Amino acid sequence: MNVQSEITKERPMSKTNAGRFFEDYSVGQVIRHAVPRTVSGGERALYHALYPARHALYSSDFFAQSCGLPSSPIDDLAAFHVVFGKTVPDVSLNAVANLGYAEGRWLAPVYPGDTLRSESEVIGLKQNSNGKTGVVWVRTRGINQNDTVVMEYVRWVMVRKRDVDAPAPETVVPELSKVVPVEDLVIPKGLDFTDYDFELAGEPHRWGDYTVGETIDHVDGVTIEEAEHMMATRLWQNTAKVHFDATFRPDGQRLIYGGHVISMARALSFNGLANAQMIVGLNGGAHANPCFSGDTVRAWSEVLDKAETDMSGVGAVRLRLVATKAAGSFELKGEDGKYLPHVLLDLDYWALMPT
Repeated sequence: MNVQSEITKERPMSKTNAGRFFEDYSVGQVIRHAVPRTVSGGERALYHALYPARHALYSSDFFAQSCGLPSSPIDDLAAFHVVFGKTVPDVSLNAVANLGYAEGRWLAPVYPGDTLRSESEVIGLKQNSNGKTGVVWVRTRGINQNDTVVMEYVRWVMVRKRDVDAPAPETVVPELSKVVPVEDLVIPKGLDFTDYDFELAGEPHRWGDYTVGETIDHVDGVTIEEAEHMMATRLWQNTAKVHFDATFRPDGQRLIYGGHVISMARALSFNGLANAQMIVGLNGGAHANPCFSGDTVRAWSEVLDKAETDMSGVGAVRLRLVATKAAGSFELKGEDGKYLPHVLLDLDYWALMPT
C-alpha cells in the first residue's frame, strides 16, 4: 500500500498560491512581481480597440517624430496597466477595493520591444475597526530591460484578513504629497512641440487657451460591455478575483477594473483635450463608486493648475478627470462630503500640452 498516495487522496497537497492576506504584509517589505512582459505594437492595437483612444502622439510614428521622439510610445496608461497588472497577484488578489493613488510619475516613455517588470515596497499598514480587513499602502515601480525605472506610483488597497484573530500590526500611515511638484515632473528627452501640427492632432486649443477653474464637458459616452472588460483584464494580466469570479461578491456581479474606467475616461477626454498629449504625473485618484457591465461612462474635466516647463513649446496642465454615469452633471460630492452615487472616478493628473 502506498501510504503517501492515500494521504494525497484524502488531503491534496497544493502547490498553488492563494495570494497574500492583510497579515502577510509588513512595512519595508519589498515584493518582486512575476512575470516580466515584453510589449509590442499589439498592446497599442488592443488598447485602441478597447478604448476610443485617439491622441496623436500615441497613434503615429510620424507625428511623434515631428515632436522630437524617436517613434510613437505605447500609450502612457497602457504602460501603467502592464506595470499595475504585475502587482495584482501579490497586492490585491484578495482585495475588497482599490482605494486610491498618489505620487505617480511617468519617468521614461515605453516603446514597443521594451520589457517591463514591477517591484513594490510596503510603506503603510492600518487594520480596520471591523478586524476583518486592513489597508495596505505600496509604492510600485515599473522597470525596463535596462533597469531604468519608467514609472512609479503609490496606491492603497483594502485587503481581507485570512485569520480575523491575527493581531493587528502597528499602524503606519504614510504622509503622501497631494500634488507632484512641477519641478519633479520628467519631460521625455527630446520632446519639442515647437512645430506641433494642431490640424493633425485634431483640435486647435493650446496651453494658453485653457483657464484655471475651467470645466470641460467631454460630451460622449460609452456603455461598458462585459466582454470588453474581460478582454481588458486578461490583456493586463489582472487576476483580482472581484473582476473575474462572479461568485466572489454577494451581488454576483463582476466589478469592472478601475483602470478600465480610467482609460475609458481618458479616451473620452480627447473631445476638448486632444492636445493634452502625455500624462506625466498622477497627483491623486479615487474609485468613488463601483462600475458594472451595462453602466454608461461619461467624463468631464476641470483645469486645476498650469505651469511652464523648460522644454521648447511644452506646457504642463493639471487636470481633474471625472468619470460619471450621469450626463450633464458636474457635481462630485453631497453635503455629507461623500461622492455622489453617479461618480465613478475622480483622478488628478498632470499632462503635457503645446504652448
